[in-house]
Amino acid sequence: MGKEKKPSSISTLLGSDASIEGTIEFQDTIRLDGNVKGKIYSNDGTVVIGEKAVVEAEIMVDVAIIMGEVNGTIDAKKRIEVYPPARVVGDIQAPSVLIEAGVTFDGNCVMKDRTIT
Repeated sequence: MGKEKKPSSISTLLGSDASIEGTIEFQDTIRLDGNVKGKIYSNDGTVVIGEKAVVEAEIMVDVAIIMGEVNGTIDAKKRIEVYPPARVVGDIQAPSVLIEAGVTFDGNCVMKDRTIT
């Protein structure tokens, strides 16, 4: 059996009392529970935006799991999952998008696979 990455195994955590402004570049899985302003980037990582997080950023990742507030664009190579009480204002793009009931979403959604044939 090969190893699988699991979003539950968080390698980096930004706590709810923390604020950061700038570019966050990471690998594996990061959970953000604080305030972030800037750019969040990973070639093959997963970002988890916690319920109390306030993020104003351009997000480019493999997988985005949103439960907090995001103002900005989200571009995921694999999928975007948005769960209540999330509030997303901005455009999102991924081959697979899940938005559960109870989420506030104001923006455009593009679902297309970016694999080159």
